Amino acid sequence: MNRKKIYLIALMIILFAAFIADARDNSPVKNKFNKKEPIEITSDKMDAYNETKMVVFSGHAVAKQGDVVLQTDKLTLYYKKEAVKKEKIGPKGIEGTGDLDRIEAKGNVVVTQLKRIATGDEAVYYQDTGQIVMTGNPVLKENRNTVKGCKVIIYLNEDRGTVERCEGKQVWMEVYPEDKDEVKK
Repeated sequence: MNRKKIYLIALMIILFAAFIADARDNSPVKNKFNKKEPIEITSDKMDAYNETKMVVFSGHAVAKQGDVVLQTDKLTLYYKKEAVKKEKIGPKGIEGTGDLDRIEAKGNVVVTQLKRIATGDEAVYYQDTGQIVMTGNPVLKENRNTVKGCKVIIYLNEDRGTVERCEGKQVWMEVYPEDKDEVKK
């Protein structure tokens, strides 16, 4: 009889532990942005300027790094001035570009990260700080919620953002109460 009680108690502990572990797995997981992941870029055209440490992608430019996707008409990569290595591609040698400094996007900019979408006329991504600064009618949306201002700053490493007002106008936001059925989807 003691053996049955011990087995029953052990079984209850195991089931309780499994229930707790399952509850933790269903909690929202913050997806940390990793700036060391490779950046995949596609476009209609690419021009490289080794002397000025700049690469320009034009026509349907799309840059992906982790769960962040940046789409624009024109994408310009700027590298830090110190080049460290030389790569050999085909018969020509191409001087190494060094570490990425920033990426500038101009024209019909759309940045997405999970359920968050930011749009604007221009954006600058700063590699060292993990920030995207959007200007030119920027709009930030998450689910159905929308916020507008003069400048939107997205802090990729911190899962937060800032919206600054324009001269003579205030920041505008429209917030929808959470629908419990919608959250489950």
